[in-house]
Amino acid sequence: MSPRQHRQIVLDTETTGINPKEGHKIIEIGCVELVNRRLTRNHFHVYLNPDREIDAGAIEVHGITNEFLRDKPRFADVVEDFMAFTAGAELIIHNAPFDVGFLNHELSLLPGETRTVESNSSVFDTLPFARKKHPGARASLDALCKRYGIDNSHRELHGALLDAEILADVYLLMTGGQFSLLEDTETERTGEQAIVQLSADRPRLKVIACNDEEQTAHEQRLAKIAKVSGNCLWLAEPPETT
Repeated sequence: MSPRQHRQIVLDTETTGINPKEGHKIIEIGCVELVNRRLTRNHFHVYLNPDREIDAGAIEVHGITNEFLRDKPRFADVVEDFMAFTAGAELIIHNAPFDVGFLNHELSLLPGETRTVESNSSVFDTLPFARKKHPGARASLDALCKRYGIDNSHRELHGALLDAEILADVYLLMTGGQFSLLEDTETERTGEQAIVQLSADRPRLKVIACNDEEQTAHEQRLAKIAKVSGNCLWLAEPPETT
């Protein structure tokens, strides 16, 4: 990967309960990849057999059942693929202590030298960022979807991959937008703003001029706006009104 590229992984998990210290485990990991703030089609998604029962309250949240997970791999079976997928990336997580805490707990149960999420990746927590950006407002993922106009009506239950995809949309809008959809651009995020630089060898954009009929219709529309409102910013001088 070019040193100018910035790779981020938007991550979410589902679990058997809320506290790994009580023996609760991860049952789903969902990750989607951003490169230079542009969503790629690269993702990591697994369901995991936790070798324990799922709390009834957790099933009500994500809908994942014990029966569904019986033939799924264990965390130890997928850990190397997961660590390789996230290696060197910035993890984007909503309420990171929860997901990172569970992942580090799973890593601590494996034989050999203990690894951590933080030793493999950096972490950006969107929850405190949202609270700072919108003081006093609700900062749940659903609330942020509503604030930024993201349709999550298909999200009847929580799911790690679906929530990661939704969080990616929220993150891009909350931190300046998905400017890198412009091809051949280099994007750098500074604070909450994104700076877009067009490549020097980018071909010149084609300019299509309007014809006389379109120009006349445009001028008539602006004159009508100016007459109704008393002013029109797109006119050099407002027309005289009678």
